[in-house]
Amino acid sequence: MERVEDYWKDTLVRDITPGAIRDAALTIYPNVTAATRNRQAIVPIQAVINHAADSELCSRIRVRRFKVETHSKEPASLEWIEAFMTHAKSPHLAGLALFMFLTGARVSEALSVTWDDINLRDKTVLIRQTKLGNERRAHLPQSLVVALANIPRSNSHRPVFWYATRNHCLKVWRRTAQRAKIAPLSFHSCRHGFATALLRKGVDPVTVAKLGGWKSVRHVFETYGHASDDMTITDLISGQDLTQPTHPNSRKPYKTGTS
Repeated sequence: MERVEDYWKDTLVRDITPGAIRDAALTIYPNVTAATRNRQAIVPIQAVINHAADSELCSRIRVRRFKVETHSKEPASLEWIEAFMTHAKSPHLAGLALFMFLTGARVSEALSVTWDDINLRDKTVLIRQTKLGNERRAHLPQSLVVALANIPRSNSHRPVFWYATRNHCLKVWRRTAQRAKIAPLSFHSCRHGFATALLRKGVDPVTVAKLGGWKSVRHVFETYGHASDDMTITDLISGQDLTQPTHPNSRKPYKTGTS
């Protein structure tokens, strides 16, 4: 807001037009991505004006966002996580990867977890959601319970995964992926993998959003839903057993009596 305020100074909100807001975004943030201009300039300026409109000081305003190029992000798979953990030199790093993958926690949320937040007996963890400003309780699958139990404990108030910030573990994260000879996925790929894996298992987006702490179900569906390349999946409509081939040229013996 400081940059926004410095730009507009004493300009009356009723005199600010959508075009002027877009120009302001370019001036305030000349060397950033379109997404950053939208998030840090257009969104707050529009919010202030529309707040004033609620007090009848001006009319509400709508501003066209800058076009953002979307890039497909690769989700982490269980195989990726297992390879990463095998080559991690500390149980803290190995546990961090598995924790994000099996709870859907953001890296900032995972790094803030302390031993006081974890109940291994009940297989639960309290996650403070930094982006939403609230808390959620997540389930700890057995493999994650084992990984956490292998992490040396110190003070119960200290972070479980030892690293203070994401930057403290970024280099060792990348080096571990290199040693494992796996794709150099980001921290967020683990959270991405959490949602993708559940969706592919048939879990509905509403439940996935709740379990992973997403506020928007639509965001889960549009961001983490990935189409399958298997054309034969349409056999599900007629009740066809997909585990059984339907023609003689298949590599697997097909079901007796299938035509």
